[in-house]
Amino acid sequence: MGLASTKLLLDNPRVDSFEPIEVEALVDSGALFLCIPDHIANQLQLKETSKKEITTADGKRQLCPYVGPVHVRFGNRECYVGAVVLGDEVLLGAVPMEDLDLVVIPSERRVIANPLNPNFAADVAKV
Repeated sequence: MGLASTKLLLDNPRVDSFEPIEVEALVDSGALFLCIPDHIANQLQLKETSKKEITTADGKRQLCPYVGPVHVRFGNRECYVGAVVLGDEVLLGAVPMEDLDLVVIPSERRVIANPLNPNFAADVAKV
């Protein structure tokens, strides 16, 4: 796929007095979670709720703090997810991408709201 990146707004929904943080996120549809560096977790005062065992691209496994909730915004879309504290940049994985109903345009190395649902995120549910 190559590398794609996008801008996101992140904030802590439990702390009303904080301004959202605008970040540049690496987009990786092969990863599952939102990953954030320690300094972002600290700025948002996110609390660790548990640990997740993460396998990195080089095959190494490590236990990482899982924090949240994180309020993620992209254009007219938003979601609330947990985040793994790992690395030195924000990484947007498949779970928040699905929740936000985003698609990757590989040839342009960018992320857009799903053109089939331009006004709000949509999903399939069985009832």
